[in-house]
Amino acid sequence: MLFTSSSLSQFVASAHGQGLKIFFALYFTNTTQGIPSSIYSDGEDGISLDMSTLPIATQTTLFDQLSSAFTGKTAITTTDPSLPLKPNLLVVETYAPGDEQYIHPGMIAGVEVVATSSRQGYEQQLQYALTNSDGVMVFDYAGLVKSGY
Repeated sequence: MLFTSSSLSQFVASAHGQGLKIFFALYFTNTTQGIPSSIYSDGEDGISLDMSTLPIATQTTLFDQLSSAFTGKTAITTTDPSLPLKPNLLVVETYAPGDEQYIHPGMIAGVEVVATSSRQGYEQQLQYALTNSDGVMVFDYAGLVKSGY
């Protein structure tokens, strides 16, 4: 965990104070990682599992654990637009060349600054995703700041 439960609760209070919903994103890189159940009571609106590099059996186990123990909304961030798991929200990483074909209503698109070569390219990708999907997940906020966007 990058943040304490107290910090996470403060993030939630701040987001809700501004009328925003907040999802905690959990990034999994190996099959031994689990969901920290301590975050279930921090007040977030949802939890997003980012686990594309894991085998589908492990993804299924993690999603089933989350779905059975957490009462908020569930989301999955994936590189596979045909993922068989059915969260409340599916966030598809659509920033690689050719991935625009997967952006459509009913999904959330993903944009990332490192997948573009200029600010104009990034803004075009972001605008396309906003126009043609049900929302956008912006990856790598630190990368945006570093690039001056």
